[in-house]
Amino acid sequence: MSLVQLSALTLLGAVWGASFIFIRIAAEPFGPIFLMFIRVVLAGGILYGYAKLRGVPLQIREHWGKFLILGALSSGVPFVLIGYATLTITGSMAAILNSTTPLFTTFVAAIWLGERLTIYKVIGAIMGIIGVSFIVGGSPIRLDTAFILATIASLGAALCYAFGGVYAKRAFEGVDNMSMSTGQLVGAMFVLMPFSVVTIPQHTIPTDAIIALLILSVVATAFAYRLYYYLIISAGPTKALTVTLLVPVFGVFWGAVLLNEPISSGMIIGMVVILLSVGLVTGMIAPRKSPLLKEA
Repeated sequence: MSLVQLSALTLLGAVWGASFIFIRIAAEPFGPIFLMFIRVVLAGGILYGYAKLRGVPLQIREHWGKFLILGALSSGVPFVLIGYATLTITGSMAAILNSTTPLFTTFVAAIWLGERLTIYKVIGAIMGIIGVSFIVGGSPIRLDTAFILATIASLGAALCYAFGGVYAKRAFEGVDNMSMSTGQLVGAMFVLMPFSVVTIPQHTIPTDAIIALLILSVVATAFAYRLYYYLIISAGPTKALTVTLLVPVFGVFWGAVLLNEPISSGMIIGMVVILLSVGLVTGMIAPRKSPLLKEA
């Protein structure tokens, strides 16, 4: 990976790590559904305008039905679930829980695409479950029904991302990356539109929430998607996926710096265990083969 690609990867991790903090700031004033609707409208509009300005043809109309599904799985539903979760848990904790996405993706791909499971992937998945247990059990937030539901929502968002990634691989062969990034946001916009109409805030939105929404839409969505697809094209999907190891680290960092969020030892241990598990299931960590530990 070149210095430019490594810089882009680090920047993407920092931006996506910070997105959980901005969601936490804006989720309550806007409401999770309306917030995410505006987010995809603004980000999708920016990418659509960029494509038109550059004269890049978009393959959206011919795949509009598929983009509705992809928009729901990869943007609409997980965005709302994360927004709901941050009403209760910290942004840094939401970022750590979201790093389980590659774990879910491994098993969704195995079931849906028939990709082979190895003993290392299974061990990694078990470690991921242990890591989540450390986070939940060692959280500084009181363990109650709201906390458990928020945790389930965060993990549900990661599962949605997994299904979205696998669905994109199956359904969009030959579709260019610009169309993919723009189309899924447009699809999410139409999915969230009917629900957003009945959740429009009836109160004055504070300035910090508006600023958080703008940063979330412009930087953490429109700009970040272009950066992500640049890495996929130039460095390959496997190397681009390593951003999942950086997002929770930056999420914890930004949460502590910007919102003074508490960080417990359980959260740190859980994060380390989850990152190790992600390394195993994605092949980023490749232990030496042992005669007692062969691939399943």
